[in-house]
Amino acid sequence: MTGGPKDDREEEFLHSPFIRKQGNIYKPNNKDMDNDSLNEKTMEDIHTKEIDLVNRDPKRINDDVVKVDFEDVIAEPAGTYSFDGVWKASFTTFTVTKYWCYRLLTALVGIPLALIWGIFFAILSFLHIWAVVPCVKSYLIEIHCVSRVYSICVHTFCDPLFEAMGKCLSSIRISTTKEV
Repeated sequence: MTGGPKDDREEEFLHSPFIRKQGNIYKPNNKDMDNDSLNEKTMEDIHTKEIDLVNRDPKRINDDVVKVDFEDVIAEPAGTYSFDGVWKASFTTFTVTKYWCYRLLTALVGIPLALIWGIFFAILSFLHIWAVVPCVKSYLIEIHCVSRVYSICVHTFCDPLFEAMGKCLSSIRISTTKEV
C-alpha cells in the first residue's frame, strides 16, 4: 500500500472490524499489522450488520404515507378558537396517544408480522431464484431455437416469393394528369 487517501479507504474494507487503522486491537501498540492479521480471511456477515436506530427510513419509503401530525387532522379556522389550555391539552393528548398506541401495536404485532413478512419474502425470493428466472431463461433459450428455424423458413420460402412479386410489380407505372 502506498499510504494515499484512497488506499486508506481500501484498507478499511479489506480488514475485519477487529483491525483498526491504529493497529490490531489485541496489540494496540502495533501500528504496522503483522502478516498473520493481514492473511486472515475476513468475511462480513450481512445478517448481522448494524442498523440505524436514528434514521429508520433511509430510503424514504413512508414519507408520503404515514406522516400524520396533529395539524394535519385537527385545525381551528380563524375566529373559531378554543381555550389555549384546551388546544394544548388536545395536542398533547393526540400526540402522546398516537405515539404510545403505535409503540404498543408494534410491540404486540410487530414481531409476528416481521416473522410473517420474512417468511413471505423468503418464499418470494426462493420462487424468483429457483423457478421464475430459470423458466424465463429456458424460454429464451427455446425461443432462440424456434426463431432460428422460423428465420430459415422465412428466408427459404418467403424471400424468393416476395422478391419475384417485387420484380413483377416493379414494371408498373402510374401517371396522373390534372385537367383544368
